Amino acid sequence: MATAQLAYGVEKIVGNGPEQIKQDVSAYDPSKGTGDSSELMKALVWEGAKKVQVVEVPKPKIVEPTDVILKVTGSTICGSDLHLFHGAVMQMNKGDILGHEFCGIVEQVGPTVQKVKPGKRYVVSFQIACGNCFFCKNKLSSQCEVTNSNSQMKAMYGGRTAGIFGYSHLTGGFAGGQAEYVRVPLADANMLEIPDDVPDEKALYLSDVLPTSYNAVKDTAVYPGDALAIFGGGPIGQMVGIFALWEGASKVIYVDTEPRLSFIKSRWPAEHADKLHLVDFKQLSSGFTKNETVVSKLKELTGNRGPDVAIDCAAGEYAKGWLHWLEMQIGAETDTSEIINEMVEGVRNYGRVGLTGVYVGYTNHFNVGSLMQRGIRLIGNGQAPVHKYWEDLLQKIREGTLDPTIMISHRVRLDDMDKVYYKFDAKEDAMQKVFVETKFSLPRASGTPELTTYE
Repeated sequence: MATAQLAYGVEKIVGNGPEQIKQDVSAYDPSKGTGDSSELMKALVWEGAKKVQVVEVPKPKIVEPTDVILKVTGSTICGSDLHLFHGAVMQMNKGDILGHEFCGIVEQVGPTVQKVKPGKRYVVSFQIACGNCFFCKNKLSSQCEVTNSNSQMKAMYGGRTAGIFGYSHLTGGFAGGQAEYVRVPLADANMLEIPDDVPDEKALYLSDVLPTSYNAVKDTAVYPGDALAIFGGGPIGQMVGIFALWEGASKVIYVDTEPRLSFIKSRWPAEHADKLHLVDFKQLSSGFTKNETVVSKLKELTGNRGPDVAIDCAAGEYAKGWLHWLEMQIGAETDTSEIINEMVEGVRNYGRVGLTGVYVGYTNHFNVGSLMQRGIRLIGNGQAPVHKYWEDLLQKIREGTLDPTIMISHRVRLDDMDKVYYKFDAKEDAMQKVFVETKFSLPRASGTPELTTYE
């Protein structure tokens, strides 16, 4: 917690670069003109490492003429939210409203908003894009040059990503959507209208998980006949497997542990059952050993050559061995290289490795020799450019080709979100992907989970 908040304090002293839109509105403060003290709403806020709370806070106000105020009808929790929960991401501040995946009904629009209309349903992209810069014009909305002026990000990465809802001041400091209302900046560029024949339980996931998993497959490149290893069987990994089937993958290998492996198997398309292989890393050894490891298991499953492709859908904060754990604890690295090394060593010569799980900064003990000697392609998939894919994926949902509800394990209330964070972090109740309802939510869609409440 101290490190996350200290980094934000440093940024406040140093100052952002030139701002072209209003940033650092991570909560709605009436004294700063961003919140309405006469009306309160419920929201999930960050209180420190492993501490979140549902509280009443001021409702957001229109701040800039391109803003929209959205009544949230559906949101969720993402695996990357856990990095904030753990305090692994820099520049968090007490009271920040979390959540970057949400949909809802427009209540109010700013005076220059043209496309978005009050009373209509929309899903919002997790990234905030201007729609007009070089990257936005090339449909690479996650790298928008306008919506994030954070100085530390530029110094650390050599450039900035777009602003992101509910994901620290490192990405602009925008209040998130695990709330009853949210302010959506640059609304015309960042909202996709939801057709009447698509329920929230399907449309919601166009905000992040569907474009992110699809981008991982397209950007890393899965070709017909490829064998693919997926590290991490959460919602992103689950959908990476589905999209890999679209591309003609001959074999899909999941590397994770229970309960996720069983969940994947239970929701896997029956017609592709012969292509699915599950590897429980907790049943294998790691490091320098003669015992069976993840790497040796991948070779065994692919004719002793290795998969053509591996995609990391986990993250860099989960150390397996004591050395990386210690180095992360003392600040000698921010991310472990263990999963990256397993992928680099595991794929065939001239294989491809994609990183779509979140990595924050620097890592040690990376096997750069294997990368160079064996010609491995290491690809950072980046924050996925939602705008590049979401219209096509919406059409696939409408056609019945894509069913996002296969991810949903639970339906929960916003009131219980603080409890849900702890359960999701502990992987209790086989919690995979949740649909979070608010007082504004529409009736539950047929075939989706019943409401679970936590007292």
